Amino acid sequence: MVKLNKIYTRTGDDGTTGLVAGTRRPKSDPRIEAFGTVDEANACVGLARLHIGQDGADIDVMLARVQNDLFDLGADLATPDTGAKADFEPLRIVASQVTRLETEIDGLNAALAPLRSFILPGGAPAAAHLHLARTVARRAERLMVALSSVPGETVSPEALRYINRLSDFLFVAARAVNDNGATDVLWVPGANR
Repeated sequence: MVKLNKIYTRTGDDGTTGLVAGTRRPKSDPRIEAFGTVDEANACVGLARLHIGQDGADIDVMLARVQNDLFDLGADLATPDTGAKADFEPLRIVASQVTRLETEIDGLNAALAPLRSFILPGGAPAAAHLHLARTVARRAERLMVALSSVPGETVSPEALRYINRLSDFLFVAARAVNDNGATDVLWVPGANR
């Protein structure tokens, strides 16, 4: 259980931050960038939830689970697998979290009209915020993939699958809150030439 008695510790004043096992890394470290961007995506999801109306109660429940999962993902990234025996069981993203997202994507997508154009981020305020969350999740994914290619660094395959699936979920959720796609803002190629 996490217990925070004091919010500021001054330990980061030197430009470093601590990982779960206690090691410190520069705040510019690729691992810190990755889980910091996951945290940013989580904040964007929270902002989108402020705009979900009563009609979107089911989506709000899904987004609440996503926010919790994103903390799990941050913990996963903040606990690199060094191959050494740990004194504790690290929190990891698991396959069932990815499967749940896929099930929710399929459920939401079943009610949507097929796409005939790319969609511009917009429509209802909740949809616009979900599109923002989607783009931040994509950035987190790029950072996680880059981190996984750094010698000596690991990112679990399930964590990569989860963040990839999350951006798909956020896209479909944005369409769902746009009256199941009826109020999506469509891209018109070359419209302003």
